[in-house]
Amino acid sequence: MKKLLLLGFFAALLSGCATTGENRIIDKSIAAKGQEDRVQFIILHYTAIDQATSLRVLSTQDVSAHYLVGNESPIKVWQLVDESRMAYHAGYSDWRDFSRLNASSIGIEIVNLGYKDTPEGRAYFPFPQAQIDRVIALVKDISARYHIRPQYILAHSDIAPQRKPDPGPLFPWKQLADAGLIPWPNADEVLALQPLYEQQLPEVKLFQQKLAKIGYKIPQTGILDDATKNVIIAFQMKYRPEKFDGTPDAQTAAMIDVLLNKIKP
Repeated sequence: MKKLLLLGFFAALLSGCATTGENRIIDKSIAAKGQEDRVQFIILHYTAIDQATSLRVLSTQDVSAHYLVGNESPIKVWQLVDESRMAYHAGYSDWRDFSRLNASSIGIEIVNLGYKDTPEGRAYFPFPQAQIDRVIALVKDISARYHIRPQYILAHSDIAPQRKPDPGPLFPWKQLADAGLIPWPNADEVLALQPLYEQQLPEVKLFQQKLAKIGYKIPQTGILDDATKNVIIAFQMKYRPEKFDGTPDAQTAAMIDVLLNKIKP
């Protein structure tokens, strides 16, 4: 009798285990239509420090990035954070309806000393072409795998124009445009439109409205305040790096219009 009771007990126990195991099975055979990749943005930075210090800081402190592109020959790329995980590179940031972009972006830090202030003004450090080639290849790979929208490949200065200038005016965004990675205002279209704005410059509120449509977080006050100038500087630094003084001039107005026509909603 005891033997039969023990057998019954173990049978019931095994049966319970089997049921528990079945309850843990997750059916993945049906996929929801309403979904997309978690990664929506690629954000480009410069480190403002040398290569060895960049590696140390990005690997041992709270600030981090998914990738670091060196500037010493031969150019090397380090992956410091797995793409499935969040890196701390964007900080307080905004673009269109998105904010705090760490959670939805891949950050690429580029070793570059940034700038130095001289008696003649601020001098920015150039990027070696071999380094830019590696950046373009990396951005191509990431954007293809995650189907990144071209207008979501951005500068740190785009998403945080009130506090960040990187990767600066010497970063060659036009090369990324020529590689088919980002939209770019066609020079001939800008030249055709510019005389119209030389005759009558748009009001500040129109600059603010159109820059907001591109994606920038910008005041909508109609006042040319410091925050508005900083956004115009960020735009000019990217698309017209030869002059980025924050002045809402005719060429800037034309470039904004031409670029808006190229950006898909």
